[in-house]
Amino acid sequence: MKSKVKTSEVSPDLQKLLHKEGNPLSIKKDTFLFNEGEPASRLFMVTSGKIQIGKLSPDGKELALRICHAGDIIGEVNLYSEEVKYILHAKVLEDGEVIVLDKAKLEESLLQEKELTIEFMKLMNNSYRRDQTRFRDLVLFGKKGALYSTLIRLSNSYGVKTNQDIYLDISLTNQQLANFCGTTRESVNRLLNELKRNSVISMDKGHITIHDLNFLKSEINCEDCPIVLCTIH
Repeated sequence: MKSKVKTSEVSPDLQKLLHKEGNPLSIKKDTFLFNEGEPASRLFMVTSGKIQIGKLSPDGKELALRICHAGDIIGEVNLYSEEVKYILHAKVLEDGEVIVLDKAKLEESLLQEKELTIEFMKLMNNSYRRDQTRFRDLVLFGKKGALYSTLIRLSNSYGVKTNQDIYLDISLTNQQLANFCGTTRESVNRLLNELKRNSVISMDKGHITIHDLNFLKSEINCEDCPIVLCTIH
């Protein structure tokens, strides 16, 4: 049983430039790289560890959008624009290291590298589109659809094929799943139990196995978006 290995979307040439222009910073679990409302003057490239990108609702409820791994670039990445503030936050899930990039300095360097500038813009466009599709799922499909959509995205990010089943090679608590769905743990518990009763999924020690992915897709009229947009990464 072979787990999916996430490969970086960032080319070796762009990674080389980012390493050259940035400075390494160690990160510790349960700390924040940045918070909503802070000036967005820096970008970060993850070199190790895991970071969760999310947003807080006015009542303090957390909405998790994606989990970033080595090779991912995070921050408010609309280059060559006026000063902006972070609209999301970045919470460290696992100790590691990031490369800290000064936005103004990176803008100057990219001006000298046309091809890398185009690549960077494409990466940022994909990042925005992923977040937009997550918000779309939450708005259009409600609690049940948000969970089904999250399970589909998890299968694309961490799914391991075992015969006709898909084992999710990541351990998530029901509260963590609830954060990805913008709902309560109790609601997720109820929906997961319903899926288990109908043999759509099974669970063992925090790991989920999906037995009927087509059921989840049909319930939310899945449009079969490109995999690059339908992940939790």
